Amino acid sequence: MGFLTFLRANAPFLGAGALLAFTSSYGQTYFISLFAGEIRGAFGLSHGAWGGIYTVGTMISAVVMIWAGALTDRFRVRHLGAIVAVVLALACLLMAGAQNGAMLILAVFLLRFAGQGMMSHLSVVAMARWFVATRGRALSIAAMGFSFGQAILPILFVALLVRFDWRWLWLLAAVMVLLTMPVLARLLRAERTPQSVARQTQSVGMQCRHWTRRDVLHHWLFWMMVPVLLGPPAWGTALFFQQVHLTEVKGWALVDYVALMPLFTAAALGATLVAGALIDRFGSAVLAMAYMVPYIVSFVIMAAAETLFGAAISLVVFALGSGIQATVPAALWAEFFGTRHLGSIKALSAALMVFGSAIGPGISGVLIDWGLSFPQQMWGYAVYFAVAGVIITLGLLPARKLLPSAPEVDVKRA
Repeated sequence: MGFLTFLRANAPFLGAGALLAFTSSYGQTYFISLFAGEIRGAFGLSHGAWGGIYTVGTMISAVVMIWAGALTDRFRVRHLGAIVAVVLALACLLMAGAQNGAMLILAVFLLRFAGQGMMSHLSVVAMARWFVATRGRALSIAAMGFSFGQAILPILFVALLVRFDWRWLWLLAAVMVLLTMPVLARLLRAERTPQSVARQTQSVGMQCRHWTRRDVLHHWLFWMMVPVLLGPPAWGTALFFQQVHLTEVKGWALVDYVALMPLFTAAALGATLVAGALIDRFGSAVLAMAYMVPYIVSFVIMAAAETLFGAAISLVVFALGSGIQATVPAALWAEFFGTRHLGSIKALSAALMVFGSAIGPGISGVLIDWGLSFPQQMWGYAVYFAVAGVIITLGLLPARKLLPSAPEVDVKRA
């Protein structure tokens, strides 16, 4: 099936995945961190204190994700998506009206849970479950929603922040979230239940089995995947969370640094589409064993960069890793553990990634308060990525021998 034919035949499903990914932006670190200076000023917080609040709220959301993520095995995306959108809009309203630390923690928790957690989870689980033969391609197209959000929203809201109070912009975000609900409902009018999709596609994992979450937790491959699952969310999130501090240390204007995001997005989009095609052709394991390399190179370049040109090169290389990150983990779960219990299994991954995004800002914020700037920290994070890449490679090499031949099924023929 050609690319354009594939798009036309599956446009509603792919559009829904991309819309969910885009809407997750309001709970992503790159969006919340745009208001870091205003939030710290309004509440009198240091870098460490703000990072601590962000860590607490995000860690709570990671715990809740373990339970909530499994709901995608039982309920349609259009129903869960509507509920999550309402929660995300309420979180935006709460951030706009927060008056004390407790309200701020609650707002961060709801933003991270509904946005970064559930919206992202719904998008990738839907693509991984609805598509089998073209899973990589579907994941890459849906992931374009993440890229467009990261390209458009920071520039838009930084420009608005010059003229409007930051609290009013969170009200605008709430309205934008609610506007997605009728669009999502229309795109998924023909959506089937997760159970019926799982019964019809029967995409099994290692040893020709549909693994349960309990089985996964007792398998060595899961634990060897943990460092890779934690690394990019932890230290990649820290990169965006500390972008205000980073630009101050480097002597760059924040607006000039944020203006590099379209370049980042273009590279991420290209990498995402290429990664999706490679997954469909070679499987997810090949990319999984290599995708720490862009993160290593990117962090080394950014740590040493003295100009925005160096920052641009770093972000482009980082985008290559982000493009692979947008497709590989979900495909990896489906390929190695099957799709019948994909929602509950992927919830483990989502919880780990949310947990990683919690500890990254917290650790980096404390280290900044101790006098270690974020560029200095990046050398250590590059070493982490290298070790994680070695561990996942050692795990996947023997695990690949346990894989069956996957059935050629996609959402249109299921």
